[in-house]
Amino acid sequence: MGSFKLGKMTLGGLFKKPETLMYPVETKTPPAGLKGHVVNDVDRCILCGICQKRCPCAAIVVDKPARTWTIDRFRCVQCGSCVRECPKDCLTMEPTYTPPATSKHVDSFEVPETKKTA
Repeated sequence: MGSFKLGKMTLGGLFKKPETLMYPVETKTPPAGLKGHVVNDVDRCILCGICQKRCPCAAIVVDKPARTWTIDRFRCVQCGSCVRECPKDCLTMEPTYTPPATSKHVDSFEVPETKKTA
């Protein structure tokens, strides 16, 4: 009896529309609640390092002397801890899928010097 069910399921699948997509050529609209990936507005970043301290995966590196903010996309688990803790609200979660990659990808941003007002 079990083989008949399996055969019915297999034959039924031949005449249905595929459930998968040709990603990344075709993409689905992101579902509500998708966190996506971290985006930094470097013009507002003060390089305080709180995001680096709060990141449970050590995916963020803040280098104050070099004025760089770096994120390792393969280490980041999109938990949102850095976004919640940022005092300047310069970090956001963009609700899009992270693009596929064939090699390790690290994004590094130079933070411009802020001008002090008198």
